[in-house]
Amino acid sequence: MMRFSDSLSVFALLCLWFFCIEASVHSYRGERFVTKGNAFVVHGGSEGVYSSVSNQNDSSVAANGDSYIRFDKITFRRTKDFANFSSGLIHAVIFEVEDRETIGGSAYGGQRAVCCTSDLAKLGVCYEGEVIYRPSTKNPNWPRVFGVSFNMDEEATSLPSKLIRISRTGMYNLYFIHCDPKLKEVVVEGKTIWKNPTGYLPGRMAPLMNFYGFMSLAFVILGIFWFSQYARFWREVFTLQNSITLVITLGMFEMALWYFEYAEFNETGIRPTGITIWAVTFGTVKRTVARLIILMVAMGYGVVRPTLGGLTSKVIMLGATFFLASEILELVENVGAVSDLSGKARLFLVLPVAVLDAFFILWIFTSLSATLNKLQARRIMVKLDIYRKFTNALAVAVIVSVGWICYELYFKSRDIYNERWQNAWIIPAFWQVLSFSLLCVICTLWAPSQNSTRYAYSDDASEEFDRDETSLTLIKPSPISSKDVRSPLDARPSQGNNGISNDDLEEDKTE
Repeated sequence: MMRFSDSLSVFALLCLWFFCIEASVHSYRGERFVTKGNAFVVHGGSEGVYSSVSNQNDSSVAANGDSYIRFDKITFRRTKDFANFSSGLIHAVIFEVEDRETIGGSAYGGQRAVCCTSDLAKLGVCYEGEVIYRPSTKNPNWPRVFGVSFNMDEEATSLPSKLIRISRTGMYNLYFIHCDPKLKEVVVEGKTIWKNPTGYLPGRMAPLMNFYGFMSLAFVILGIFWFSQYARFWREVFTLQNSITLVITLGMFEMALWYFEYAEFNETGIRPTGITIWAVTFGTVKRTVARLIILMVAMGYGVVRPTLGGLTSKVIMLGATFFLASEILELVENVGAVSDLSGKARLFLVLPVAVLDAFFILWIFTSLSATLNKLQARRIMVKLDIYRKFTNALAVAVIVSVGWICYELYFKSRDIYNERWQNAWIIPAFWQVLSFSLLCVICTLWAPSQNSTRYAYSDDASEEFDRDETSLTLIKPSPISSKDVRSPLDARPSQGNNGISNDDLEEDKTE
């Protein structure tokens, strides 16, 4: 454990150093142009921006309620070996996503081009070697296109400082474009600052600050209920309830950290990388522990058996792998995120988490099925009733999750250009609400009470399952001896620690 902890600390510090980046301040550190069709392009950023409170024309000074994109020390550089000629313009192009068709054109119905071709120049619609654009039908002053060029032997040239106020709510895109193949070695330096009326949070992220504020309050209310019950009946508390307490505590820290992360981001325009890493880590630990708890409860740990036995190493390995895959994915998704785009994580980072989640679900439900069958066979009705309710809650959560994943795929497939950015925050918020709802169900089923211990494991012979066959693998169940059927971390209700419960004694007499 010490080695893993040390590795995690080093990894977090490396991420803190490597991903240290300003949030709505889009920084360019020697970005190179890439070929797109007949143009050379650097993507400068994409954000959902709300319109200014005061709908005014451009100004060098912006009020607090204004939205704008400001260019700050944008410089284009080339090496001395490629400085022996005067160049064409290097353009900065800003457009709202609905006006994307105003950029580029085609001659005689041919292939669409961003840079003006000789055929288009002959038609008199543009000048050869420059970016093609037309005024927007909704806003004649857009798109905004301006640029600079290199003089002979000039190695650097800069765009003038410029502030562009946003008068219409939309998803805005910035590209640096040139059409001169001889400028292929040029790089971009500097930064642009994007601001919404209420602060520096990108438009798609802005609602999440209030959402995490409400979630923090919800966790506080749940915590007050749980900890009050815990304090009243602390003598009756068993392992499962201690694990639930850990999940609630982690959730409270996670929600609070996300709220403060977004609040500072919104206030300063600089994303607090340290807080982001801690929020991501607390969230990943919470999700990992919650999955392990549900798995071990499904196996009957702490309820119908005292240990995981031979399955301990497999459960720990699955949990550690899930934690690592989720942590990397969340760091890539959140730490240093600048552009207001969805689906930024690479496919090879998403797939491992999805596969591991599928393993968890498969293992949980096969284990639950085996445990339910054993409880029913032994007629231990108190625990059987709790397990049935828990199984139903899990089944509903899985069905809702699958339905939401289908909706999410539909949403993203129909929103290629992020035109629905104002509703995109609902997708991550849903998963937080779903996990919180399931946690509330678990807290209700296993809240500390004067009868708590009746749901805990008892070594009485009537609950002995050592001869039962419940050993499971990640693929399918396979019979093994009882010592391999035990499980660690979170579990569900069981029998009394002090022996057999009255209900169970009565049931045994009935038999």
